Amino acid sequence: MSKKINEKLSSFGKRLAKLRKAADYTQQQLADEIGATRRMIAYYESESQHPPANMLVDLAKALNVSADALLGIKPIENVPVSSRLERRIRQIEKLTPKPRRQITQLIDTFVEAEQLKQKANAN
Repeated sequence: MSKKINEKLSSFGKRLAKLRKAADYTQQQLADEIGATRRMIAYYESESQHPPANMLVDLAKALNVSADALLGIKPIENVPVSSRLERRIRQIEKLTPKPRRQITQLIDTFVEAEQLKQKANAN
């Protein structure tokens, strides 16, 4: 392995922490998202060790970057931003149809009420 690639890979923990913070995740939230423990996330952020391949894929998906960008092989184009609402939507999408439909109806009710309120204020 060339020295240049080795140096890039050694900063994996810093890159992971930066991406996690940019995505507005705590270590616990990221761990919950990928089915890991907070301790594992903290370990990979502080050590030069890399997580196993299957965890790399899960981390990349959760942080909305490619595995190559996460590893430092390719540059990160724009630091992705994953809002809390987007994370909730992903969680809702994993639910069974009935609770997913109930949540959607609840959201629709709030959106419609806000739209009516804005219309009334505009008149």
